[in-house]
Amino acid sequence: MTHPRPQVLLVTFASQGHINPSLQFAKTLINNGVHVTFMTASSTMHQMAKTPAPQGLSYAYFSDGNESVFQLTGDINRYLSETKSHGTQSLREFLADQGTLFTSIVYCTLLPWVATVAREFNIPSTLLWFQPASLLNIFYHYFKGYEEMITKNIDDPTFSVKMPGLPPLSRRDLPSFFIPPTPHVVPLQTFKEHVQVLDQQTKPRVLVNTFDLLEPQAIKAAENCYNLIGVGPLMPSAFEASKERREMEWLSTKPERSVIYVSFGSLSTLAKAQMEELAKGLLEAGRPFLWVIRESGGEEKEGLSSQRELEKQGMIVPWCSQVEVLSHPSVGCFLTHCGWNSTFESLVSGVPMVTFPQWVDQGTNSKLVRDVWNTGVRLTENGVGIVEGYEIKRCLEMVMGSEEIRKNAMKWKDLAKEAVQKGGSSYKNIQAFVEELTNDPS
Repeated sequence: MTHPRPQVLLVTFASQGHINPSLQFAKTLINNGVHVTFMTASSTMHQMAKTPAPQGLSYAYFSDGNESVFQLTGDINRYLSETKSHGTQSLREFLADQGTLFTSIVYCTLLPWVATVAREFNIPSTLLWFQPASLLNIFYHYFKGYEEMITKNIDDPTFSVKMPGLPPLSRRDLPSFFIPPTPHVVPLQTFKEHVQVLDQQTKPRVLVNTFDLLEPQAIKAAENCYNLIGVGPLMPSAFEASKERREMEWLSTKPERSVIYVSFGSLSTLAKAQMEELAKGLLEAGRPFLWVIRESGGEEKEGLSSQRELEKQGMIVPWCSQVEVLSHPSVGCFLTHCGWNSTFESLVSGVPMVTFPQWVDQGTNSKLVRDVWNTGVRLTENGVGIVEGYEIKRCLEMVMGSEEIRKNAMKWKDLAKEAVQKGGSSYKNIQAFVEELTNDPS
């Protein structure tokens, strides 16, 4: 008996760090015979609509109250509240018109309200989690008994908490939302809603942008409450990007593993004093570097006192194809804010890291990089919250000169590659998900 082609509505948050892995997941489903309707906020969808959708992919959008994604760098509380309020209503209207088409709804991190609407229309829904499995474990345990203990002890510099499947976590290893006084009340409430939504199912399946061998303890520790399924790495191939850009030509002139790549993602912004110290550390390290300084992020390169010296030693660009850069043989180290996409892309490329976490999950990711996967080190701030140039130089030299860290990085690169190849864990996990859609289209 042949079954109709599964139709999945994939709903994702309107930021680049969520849209990129969502699109990769959509492509994977399409390659397995699924038709995907890709839905994100109206403020972003008009940019995507400029590019024709590949075969098997349709676009739709929900309202986010006409807020600009630009506001993610400002009032995240307001943006999440607006998105939930307007998005819930517009998704209801969309499903009232189109809902019978869909076999399943896959909703992504920061959008728990999508699952609530899906239930109203009796459409099965599955969470696609864009952070490591370890972080979902942390949020689960925080809202299931650890909150009071963490809140009570968080200001003790010697405080450490041990949760199932995780290494001991100090204050700086925990999500920034846990650390008072946090201005990010709504994001923390949103993660609580994720847990509450999942609680309404018996051992719900959660698709996670990780792979089984990367986080076996975290995946196993969750098995009594969640069925965590590694489907990653969800990232574009380096070969999807053009090879003709200026920075790629420049990288090709440098010796193997000699270049320091520096980027702090699409949202993090460093203060002027920190930018100066970063410039000092790079200059003192004496190695070629490729530094991404976003023109719209408030980090103006022209304001740096050592601008001329920097441009002699390295290259500063407003944007680059990160996967392509990390895949280049001349790159030997990644100085990163440790957002999950960047962390995972570095692991998959076999590039060691110097981590400089800023907020959200980045401290936790940094902990995993340093103490679990052993592929990097973390910068230490001084007494006033600045990482000084000498500390940046010290950590860069430590990572660039460590054979052990490099060996570990290459190990994870090989294991990530195996996970997505035919017969690999993520390959099989995605196939099993699609088979379930195909055989039970209710």
